[in-house]
Amino acid sequence: MIQELNLVVLGRELPEYELKAGDVGTVVHVYKGVKMFEVEFVTGEGATVVVVTLSHRDIRPIHQQEILHVRSLAAV
Repeated sequence: MIQELNLVVLGRELPEYELKAGDVGTVVHVYKGVKMFEVEFVTGEGATVVVVTLSHRDIRPIHQQEILHVRSLAAV
């Protein structure tokens, strides 16, 4: 079950926000009664890139055996 402040992995690309499948975000709000979430994606320095509303089909919990990967954004 995904809860607020959980790390989640994006399951699809969102080119309008320059997000790629595999990017990691933090759930900042869970909508009650529906499987929708507000997810914040940040830079390595903690600056918010975007907060976007996503469905449970768009994200999944991060697994303990996974390792994070860093990539550059074209513009922040």
